Amino acid sequence: MAKRMFKRISGAITVATLVFYVALLIINSGNEVSMTVQDFNTDRHRTVAIFGATGTIGDGLLKAAINDPSVDTVRVFTRRPSPRIEAGVASGKVKMVIHKDYSDYSAILDELADIDAVFWAIGLSAVGMDEETYREIHRDYPLRFVTAWLSVGSQDGASFHYVSGSGAKANSRMMWAREKALAESELANLAADANLRVISYRPAVILPTESEAHIGHRIGYAILSPIKMAVAAESIGRSMLEVSARGAAYPNKSILENKAIVELGDAHQERLQ
Repeated sequence: MAKRMFKRISGAITVATLVFYVALLIINSGNEVSMTVQDFNTDRHRTVAIFGATGTIGDGLLKAAINDPSVDTVRVFTRRPSPRIEAGVASGKVKMVIHKDYSDYSAILDELADIDAVFWAIGLSAVGMDEETYREIHRDYPLRFVTAWLSVGSQDGASFHYVSGSGAKANSRMMWAREKALAESELANLAADANLRVISYRPAVILPTESEAHIGHRIGYAILSPIKMAVAAESIGRSMLEVSARGAAYPNKSILENKAIVELGDAHQERLQ
């Protein structure tokens, strides 16, 4: 009896897993990313700002920005340092700005005017979190930042890169998916009449940087990366740099699924080689 029950449960899990992977494959299907871009200019990310650099994704964004020779300055806004932030500060490429209240940016307005591109990776898991708190972190914080940034004026061709998630949908039954999709829309609408592009990234399975990844991350990535259902955190950062430089090819309100993120990250890496 127990054996039959185990088989049924295992079978159900297998079917659910397959359905999930097929859904991701459909979401991520699309045209290959072209390497040929007419409007390509690395001046669009000479000064990069990163929010959430101490997190799993943010650490990858920071690593990508530090390793790109076309980035002159990486300005990290953070509540606390991390080993990579401290190493970047020591190298002279990273400037750390301690900032603790992400609902109020009045104290750091002087640090915003010359920023070309913002990589936003502030976020927490929705597990065990109420909707109001999740909304504040994932919608209110970035909206208030963009409002503050626009108040001091943005650079020509400036871009705001928002880490969302695969499956984000405004009418989803999942709270996190609704809130992420609404954040995407509200941020893009806020920038619509300004000199700013908002681009949203919807990664699926994410591999942290080498210092953060454990064996489970590596196994999942090894299985899913060949079919572009997984992406390395650093590759998300590379794709943001690629998109910022491509200008009009990725206008305001662009949304990139996992497959496109991987391909743009690869395109950026090829340029550096």
